[in-house]
This record gives sequence, C-alpha cells and structure tokens, in this order.
Amino acid sequence: MIADRKDDHVRHAVDQRRADSGGNDFDCVTFVHHALAGIDSGEVSLAVDVAGKQWDTPLYVNAMTGGSAKTGEINRKLAVAARETGIPIAAGSMSAFFRDPAVADTYRVLRRENPHGFVMANVNATASLEQVLRAIELLEADALQIHLNAVQEVVMPEGDRSFGSWPRQIEHLVAHVPIPVIVKEVGFGLSRQTVAWLRDAGVSVADVGGRGGTNFARIENSRRPAGDFAFLESWGQSTPTCLLDCAGLDGIDIAASGGIRSPLDIARALALGASATGVAGAFLDTVVRADTDALVAQIRTWLDQLRQILTVLGARTPADLAGCDLLITGEVASFCALRGIDAAALAHRSPWWRESRDRGGVIGE
Repeated sequence: MIADRKDDHVRHAVDQRRADSGGNDFDCVTFVHHALAGIDSGEVSLAVDVAGKQWDTPLYVNAMTGGSAKTGEINRKLAVAARETGIPIAAGSMSAFFRDPAVADTYRVLRRENPHGFVMANVNATASLEQVLRAIELLEADALQIHLNAVQEVVMPEGDRSFGSWPRQIEHLVAHVPIPVIVKEVGFGLSRQTVAWLRDAGVSVADVGGRGGTNFARIENSRRPAGDFAFLESWGQSTPTCLLDCAGLDGIDIAASGGIRSPLDIARALALGASATGVAGAFLDTVVRADTDALVAQIRTWLDQLRQILTVLGARTPADLAGCDLLITGEVASFCALRGIDAAALAHRSPWWRESRDRGGVIGE
C-alpha cells in the first residue's frame, strides 16, 4: 500500500509538471541590467557555504521519493547524476523505511552510488530519535532534513491529523542528532515567524519550500474519490515571497526550493537571499522521460548557464547576487506591500559602478 502511494506520487508529480503552463512568482522578479557590470567568467566561483559546510555549487537535488522498486530505481539514477556532477542530494521521505525495513535499499542506493557525495536523510516531524538515527546510519548522512507537510497530510486520505507535537519534536531532534538539521516545507512555504522559531530552536538551514513547484495538495486531492479538497490547491506562499519575508534574519541559512525551473530562477532565488537552491520536479521529469545521462547533461548545462548569468551580473560568487538590483512586480510586490517589505529598495543596491573604478586597465595597454 505504501509502495503504491509512492509510485502514485511520482506519476502525479510528473503529469502535473507537464500539464502546468510554467508561470510562477519567479516571473515577478527581474534583474536590472547594467551593461558595464560584467566580469570575466574565470573570476566566478559557484561555491557556497551551507550549514558550516562548503558545497561546490548552490544547487542540490531535493527530496523526491523512495519506498518501492520503481522509486528505488529513480533514486539510483538521481544518485548517479549527483555523483557525476558533484551536487548534494536529499532522500525522499523515509517513513516507508521505518514501517518496512525491506525497502531500505531504495534509499541506501543514494549512498552506494554516491559514496563521497553530500547526502541528506529525510524524515517527517513525527519521527522518533531512534528512527532518525537509523535513517542517518542507513545513508551515512551528512545532514538531516525534517519535512513539514501539514497541508499535504490534511488532504491525504490516509494522512495524519495531529500536528501539535511537531515543535517539541523538532527541538528534541536538533538537540540530539550529530549532524546539521535542515527543516523544509514541501510546497506551501515558510513564513518569517516560522523561520525565526526554527533558528531559535537550533536548526541550521530553513528550506522555504514555497508554492510554485510540485503541488502536493493537488496530488493528494487527485487520490481522493470525491476530489473535494481542490480549494486548498492554492494554499501557502510562493518561494520568492518566502525569501523576501525572511530577508535579514541572521543565525540561520535559507535555502530555496519550490518552482525553480531554470538557472535564471536559481539566480533569482540567490539574489533574494537564499544560500542554496533545491530542485526536484524538473530533475524528476528528466529522469522519468529520458535517462541518467540526460540528467547529468541537464545539471552540467544549468551550472554552466548559472555561471554565465553571474558573469553578466558582475557577481563573483552566488552570495554576491544578494547585492544585485532587482525589480519586484505583480503579486510578489503586492505581498511585499502587505507584509511591510520595502521592495523598492531592492532596485537600488548594486555596487557595480563603485567596483568598476578598481578594475584593470584599458584593453590593449
């Protein structure tokens, strides 16, 4: 029964991505183009610091699946792609493993195929410390993701209905696990108040996991005979609005996932304050539609294109994008007005004209 649900999730996620028009709130975020801001591509490094660790890139394969023979094969392909491109990878929810140890290899394959990579275990907020330690051991995990999915659970026919213990359990796990803890939403966003609470609880990274990508309310509603929860399919905040809401919060790294469709969306998320960006749907579609080689090529292309975007913007590192001028329009601008965020200030923060005076001499001299 669990295996069937995992397979259903993959099928619905892929179908949903192919049916969507492609627009989301990232389209309300535009870089101001300064035609003399560019630098040499060789000056750009994509390395970032996340939870006290250095990653070679700001891109990671976010949590997707596991728990059945079909999803185990998907995880194998994802792990090979992560190994070949050097990007971190997260397991899908490991609840199936806790209920049935026989499916352990559908998750363990992430480490077997990627022995030296950065691998994240993934559990829900009800997992016990004993279960979490088993998950960490199985994957030899470098970090632990705890996913928050109350809206999904409410819509899921067989889902949980009790969420009051989540804050205490997160505090307990943070205090006792030996690796950094990442808390992520599954597509409905994290508010500033939630991220501040996570920071104070000792969480290392908050992945805002905003609306705009795979919609689990829609997926779970499609599994209901009456389809009577369609009114929740637009619930939550988008990834760009979450990032703007969390701006200026110190003491916790912010990661961005949910609706990232291209290297431009990665750059937008980094410019809005993310330290790293997670992608699931776009990579899942490639693996299901094509093969591992196609995903490896896609990731390499995205990283090269991201480097060129930084080159044009004059950003030597992903962190430098947080100083680029941005125009915030549409629904995202409306969100900013209602939440008291000065979106106009983002259009006047670039230092490129000051830095240009310190650059090298005239070509040909």
